[in-house]
Amino acid sequence: MQFKPALLLVAFCLLFVTLSHSQPKNYVIQNIFSVGGGLSSFDISTDNFITKSSNGWFVSAGIGAPLPNKWYDISYNIQLAENKVELSGRVSDDVNGDESLEYKIFTTQVGIVFHVNIIGSTFTLDLGPQLQYNGEMELTDRDMESYFINGFEQLMAADIEDINNFNLNAMGGVTLSFGNFKLRGQAIYGALNMLNKLNDQNLNTGSSVDFKGNPIMFTAGAFISF
Repeated sequence: MQFKPALLLVAFCLLFVTLSHSQPKNYVIQNIFSVGGGLSSFDISTDNFITKSSNGWFVSAGIGAPLPNKWYDISYNIQLAENKVELSGRVSDDVNGDESLEYKIFTTQVGIVFHVNIIGSTFTLDLGPQLQYNGEMELTDRDMESYFINGFEQLMAADIEDINNFNLNAMGGVTLSFGNFKLRGQAIYGALNMLNKLNDQNLNTGSSVDFKGNPIMFTAGAFISF
């Protein structure tokens, strides 16, 4: 995995942590930090492959502040995740089969979140954009590198690991708060084609193929604020 771009995203996120430029001078606003994690479900919306969502994990941290006399609050968040997705494949190019090829993708997401107060700060609707870094789409079982991907005659499992590294996401979710303890669920959709990099490679697809795919991610987790 290449963590250098992820560290750059962390630095990018920290640039937005200072809220003083947006805080009214006649109010004393106390920043609130939150940390937590949970489970993720990841899939790729594509017509090129037969995919199945799989479960992974994520950890997240954020900083925000209640805004006086506003119907919303704002926070800045960073999320690290190891996501998994399954593709349909087969052992040999001349044998029918439906083997599960599991890939893992390390992602880092930074974003701004608008928390719309539905029931005060107890129940909020969360919306916001994210910048996402993707690592390679790595096979979890390296012994399957020579397997073939269903839907193609000669395309092998190891051929599609090099995907686009960056994406822009739209996020929507809800947060339920019990004092300093929060439960949060999010749905995340990648607006850019994460498979576009495959179009620049000389892959053995047997015909001209336009690879297109958008990441879809669901998360459910618990957080502590202080």
